[in-house]
Amino acid sequence: MGALRFAGYAAIFDAPDRGGDVVRRGAFAGAGPVPLLWQHGGDAIGRIEALEEDARGLRVEGVIEAEEAARLVRIGAVNGLSFGYRARSVGHGVHRELLRLDLAEVSLVAQPMQRLARIVEVAG
Repeated sequence: MGALRFAGYAAIFDAPDRGGDVVRRGAFAGAGPVPLLWQHGGDAIGRIEALEEDARGLRVEGVIEAEEAARLVRIGAVNGLSFGYRARSVGHGVHRELLRLDLAEVSLVAQPMQRLARIVEVAG
């Protein structure tokens, strides 16, 4: 079936995740290319071709090249997105606020930490 193109949100701003962290607008400023992983581990399963902050969160566009991962996304069995990072600046209030991050990777996941971090478009 081949590669699968997708777009979605790896992070949603101002929404507490399952661990109580909140990503703030501007946290990903200056982020460069990162790999696309499966469940935060192993070898890359594709590539992230574009990432940018918009009003909602960190929007990503990419290509899934691993056949089984592409199949699972294509049939809707997996649609979660997540990201790996190193915190550079953190605030503390009601929630831990992630203010500046070094983005390490974006992953396809079955259960994202941020419930709204999902693939929103699929082509191919």
